[in-house]
Amino acid sequence: MAKIEVDKQLEDIKKVASLNEGKNLKYCILTMGCQLNENDSEKLCGMMESMNYTKTDKLSDTDLIVFNTCCVRENAEDKLFGKLGEVKKYKEAKGTIIAIGGCMMQEKHIVDKLKQSYPFFDIVFGTHTLQEFPTDLYNVLCNKKRIEDVLDIDGDVIEGLPISREDKIKASVTIMNGCNNFCSYCIVPYVRGRERSREPRDIINEVKKLAEQGYKEITLLGQNVNSYLRNEKEKGIEFEQYEGVNSFATLLRAINKIDGIERIRFVSPHPKDFTDDVIEAIRDCEKVCKLVHLPLQSGSSEILKVMNRKYTKDQYLSLVEKMKNQIPNLTLSTDIIVGFPGETEEDFEDTLDVVSKVNFEQVYMFIYSRRVGTPGDKMENQIPEDIKHKRFDRLKQLVESQISERNKEYVGTVQKILVEGRSKTNDNMLTGRSDSNKVVILEGCDELVGKMVEIKIVSEHMWYLKGEIV
Repeated sequence: MAKIEVDKQLEDIKKVASLNEGKNLKYCILTMGCQLNENDSEKLCGMMESMNYTKTDKLSDTDLIVFNTCCVRENAEDKLFGKLGEVKKYKEAKGTIIAIGGCMMQEKHIVDKLKQSYPFFDIVFGTHTLQEFPTDLYNVLCNKKRIEDVLDIDGDVIEGLPISREDKIKASVTIMNGCNNFCSYCIVPYVRGRERSREPRDIINEVKKLAEQGYKEITLLGQNVNSYLRNEKEKGIEFEQYEGVNSFATLLRAINKIDGIERIRFVSPHPKDFTDDVIEAIRDCEKVCKLVHLPLQSGSSEILKVMNRKYTKDQYLSLVEKMKNQIPNLTLSTDIIVGFPGETEEDFEDTLDVVSKVNFEQVYMFIYSRRVGTPGDKMENQIPEDIKHKRFDRLKQLVESQISERNKEYVGTVQKILVEGRSKTNDNMLTGRSDSNKVVILEGCDELVGKMVEIKIVSEHMWYLKGEIV
C-alpha cells in the first residue's frame, strides 16, 4: 500500500480544461450505493468542474454522463442497465460521452455484459482507478477510442484530488478503503480490496479545512471504521502519530478537539472489533453523536456463523449492554438481512428477539440478494422469495411499531438540532436532525440554517418529529 499524490492527474485535468475552455460543457453524475460511493462522486464532481464542466441534473443537456455504480444488491444492476438504455439516445443524437465507474465495474461479468449489450460507452473505470478519470477522459477526447481502466489489485491511498460538495453544512470524510472481513453475503472485499487506511495527518487536515469552510458535522467513512490502522500495524507499516492518532478511538478524540466542528458521526463499525477504547471515546467526546450504527445482519448465532460475522447473538447483546451501561443516552441503529440461505423460522425468530430486546432507533432492512462471486451465492439452501418477503414484512411491522413508540417518548423533550435547510416536502418549514439522527421539522427563518438550535418536540410522526424553538 502506498500513498499517491496525483501530480500527473492534476496535469491531465489542466489539459482537459484547456480543451474545454469556452465551450459551456455540462456533466451529470448518477450515483448508486453507499456513502463511500457518494464521497467518491464528490471527488468526480471536483475533477469534472476543474475540467470546465458545469453540473446539470438534465440528462438531455449533458455532454458527459458519469455513472458511479454499486453492486451490493441486484437492483443496482437493474437500475444501471435501465439508465444506460435511456441515455443511448443522447449518445446517438449529440455524441454525449458515457463513463461508467464504481464497484460494479470490478465485476468481469458486468463489464462483459456492457460490451455485448451496451457497447456505446466510452469509459469504464473501477474503484482502484478513480484518480485516473481525467487521464481516461483526455484520451477519449483526443483519440476517440473506448477506454477500459480497471485493476484487479488493491488500489493505493489517493490524496490531493479536487472535491466538490453540494452540502455546505455536513461533510463525509473517508478514513479507509476496503475490507478484510469476507462476510459470505458481501461482494465488497472483492471489488474494493483489502483495508487501506489514510494517514492521520491527511484526515485531520481535511477535517480542519472543512471546519474553516463552515462545515458543522463530519461523518467518518469506512467499511469497518473501528479497524482503522489495524491492517497497517499488522504489516509493520508505521504512520506518524499525528496529534496522537494511532487507532480509531484516538482519531475520534483528535477530531473532537477541532474548533468549529460540532458533530461527529461514523459508519460503519463491526461488532467484533468494537473495543473498550472506542466505547470510552464515544462516551467522553461531547461532539461524537450518541447514535451508533451497529450492524446485526441476523439474530441467529447459526446464521451469523454461516455469514462469517465472527460473533454470536449473545456476544452482540452483551456488547449492546456494555455500551448502554457506559454511554449515557446511547441509541443504536442497525442493518438486518432477511432470508439468508439456510435461515429457518427459528433463526428468524432469533432476529425478531434481538430487535425486541435492543429497541433500535433505526433499522435498515434488506431482503437477501445473491451476489455472483460470494460464498452465499453458491449455497444450495436458498430461501424462496415468498418466504423472504413474508419475513421481511413481519420484521418491518415490528420495527415500525417500536419506532412509533420511541417517537412518542420524544414529545415534550428538548433536543439539540442541526438545521440543514428547507424541508423538501414543505417549503414553509425548516428541517434538521437530532443527535440520534431523527428528522425534525420546525418553523423558522433561513438564518437558522447551519446552526445548532434547541427545539421542544411538540408532535411525532412515523418518519419525523415536529418541534418549536425553545
